[in-house]
Amino acid sequence: MKPPSDAISALLEGRHDDPFSLLGIFPGPGGSFARTWIPGADTVEAESLTGTPLGTLTHDRDGVFEGAVSGDPQPVRYRAKAGDSSWTVVDPYSFGPVLGSIDDYLMGEGTHLRLWDKMGAHLIEHQGVSGIHFAVWAPNARRVSVVGNFNGWDGRRHVMRRRNDVGVWEIFLPDLPAGEAYKFELLGHDGNLQPQKADPFAFAAELRPRTASLTTGPFRHQWQDDGHREHWASVDPRRVPMSIYEVHAGSWDRDDNGWFLSWDQLADRLIPYVVEMGFTHIEFMPITEHPYDPSWGYQTTGLYAPSSRFGDHEGFARFVDGAHQAGIGVLLDWVPAHFPMDKHGLVRFDGTALYEHEDPRLGYHPDWNTAIYNFGRREVSSYLVNNALFWAERYHVDGLRVDAVASMLYRDYSRNAGEWIPNEDGGRENWEAVEFLRATNRAVYRENPGVFTVAEESTSWPGVSHPAPPPGERNGGLGFGFKWNMGWMHDTLQYMAREPIHRQHHHGEITFGLVYAYSENFVLPLSHDEVVHGKGSLLEKMPGDDWQKFANLRLYYAFMWGYPGKKLLFMGQEFGQRAEWSEERALDWGLRCSHAHEGVRNLVRDLNRVYRDTPALHARDCEPEGFEWLIGDDAHNSVFAWLRKAPGEKPVAVIVNMTPIARAPYRVPLPHDGRWREIVNSDAQDYWGSGLGNLGGVEAKDGAAWVTLPPLATIMLEYEG
Repeated sequence: MKPPSDAISALLEGRHDDPFSLLGIFPGPGGSFARTWIPGADTVEAESLTGTPLGTLTHDRDGVFEGAVSGDPQPVRYRAKAGDSSWTVVDPYSFGPVLGSIDDYLMGEGTHLRLWDKMGAHLIEHQGVSGIHFAVWAPNARRVSVVGNFNGWDGRRHVMRRRNDVGVWEIFLPDLPAGEAYKFELLGHDGNLQPQKADPFAFAAELRPRTASLTTGPFRHQWQDDGHREHWASVDPRRVPMSIYEVHAGSWDRDDNGWFLSWDQLADRLIPYVVEMGFTHIEFMPITEHPYDPSWGYQTTGLYAPSSRFGDHEGFARFVDGAHQAGIGVLLDWVPAHFPMDKHGLVRFDGTALYEHEDPRLGYHPDWNTAIYNFGRREVSSYLVNNALFWAERYHVDGLRVDAVASMLYRDYSRNAGEWIPNEDGGRENWEAVEFLRATNRAVYRENPGVFTVAEESTSWPGVSHPAPPPGERNGGLGFGFKWNMGWMHDTLQYMAREPIHRQHHHGEITFGLVYAYSENFVLPLSHDEVVHGKGSLLEKMPGDDWQKFANLRLYYAFMWGYPGKKLLFMGQEFGQRAEWSEERALDWGLRCSHAHEGVRNLVRDLNRVYRDTPALHARDCEPEGFEWLIGDDAHNSVFAWLRKAPGEKPVAVIVNMTPIARAPYRVPLPHDGRWREIVNSDAQDYWGSGLGNLGGVEAKDGAAWVTLPPLATIMLEYEG
């Protein structure tokens, strides 16, 4: 049983790639033989896990002990002594593997849909002992160890078992509890030691600037949201009201010390506010672990871990459950488009381009100085698809908004000639990324009824929100449920920034959006991207004096809520935040003391209520039968009017006056004679407007009505009959 001296030397020097062949319990002709490495011990005695003595081991050298033990091979505990000190060690090398052949098969095939249950760190009971099972994918590493305070961050101590078929390394560390910081230490294929890596599947991590992963216990939250999830599984999200409040969790508000609110504090403040405002969903900018606050979470290093900035990882589950019980859905910004180059992250994970491409023309993102996932590698695609499923299953999120889709779809995205590699057909399409996005959407919709996906896609790629074809077929959609309407956002903000006297010359910036409004299932996004990096707040984009700025903003919101498509508004814009948004501070909540700012907030609240209670405004948001132009050609007066409608429901006329000139009377064609009730007037005094309106409604005769159009205002008229 004596191993070659150079094998023991390799073990002690951290060069041995198979310590399970040297350490542990081995069968022999006269019984069992044990070998362990316990640095600092003078004597070591072996015993069973029930305390039965099994034998005394002999010190070989440098903390290596070995000798015969009684009984068949079994998990064993050692009692070590050094001077007056003594301690016990349950030998991790005396335990068998946790992963099985089915796991190997599914991992190798790239079809494992619950990788987070197998990979990473899990507190389990194995062969009668509680401890942490670690597993990590590093096929090109010579040696992988788990390190932490429990072994002095010494990579020689707990070298893992390699599963050769799939390149996964695993080890069970008995008696290790939840809450322990750990990383993986790897020797690359060239024998060079790599930077210690955080766990790609970690459920929790240390607070920045520390970067270690944390062991966790079994998920304990008991969900109470069955009704919410059943409701969303039973409806077509295209035909129900969807008004989304986009939130950066770190700067919506802060505590008295200027620190981040915990998830429980956010639940106490944010959920009631969103309910009061009438939004249907909260969409969080990325909340996964990331080292750099100004990245806003888009450069994540922990795709499976809610950020420790907001407390314990299960706090996010409590938040989601609380939102669901209040009738609010929760969406997450999800970032498979790129990952940062931090040394503790995924970049060159095992010393090779494992998650990314080796060639920078495929694997480096010039816009963000980040790496790009190798979507064509089945293990990488599986890692990401599993992550999408993880958030839907573990944390019950209602949907994923996928960031920067365009950057994935095109190989030449933001690159000059010679900086990218064409596909096999000579084109610019990244078909590997296309198939990955389709695979993600197929899996999310198949495995989680009621959960939907939204693409931030800024080009004219066809069929983003059309069904994905079967694997292997190129023709067809990407399979997203919705797409952000970036064209609408750009054109309308550009129009609204113009002085009203010039708007008559740019009428098409408003009408053009209806040419393609039903080519996709659209969300209208007034997102964080429009209020940072020198762009100013939405209020400050508006022309004119202060009264006109507020009037323009109110008319724009009412215009948006009357326009076909689901709604998204970034936090702070609902009360007319003046300053450009910064992640470094809370919103300027003191502005609510102003009648002007509170008037904007009251309007958004009422728009959400009207939108939710009026089927004509939401039931055909994504279908052309829900829209009809009434006035689309009055450029001289900068007036627009259209009809929103749905089968069997009362139609609503939306009329917009884009100038500070009140127009009364103004003839508006209407399809039904009779009473049309004024249900929205953005110029109402409650909103800090002039109060000009139609005294509750108008009468239509002979296919038209004479309407009072307040200055810089949007009104909505619902047909009463």
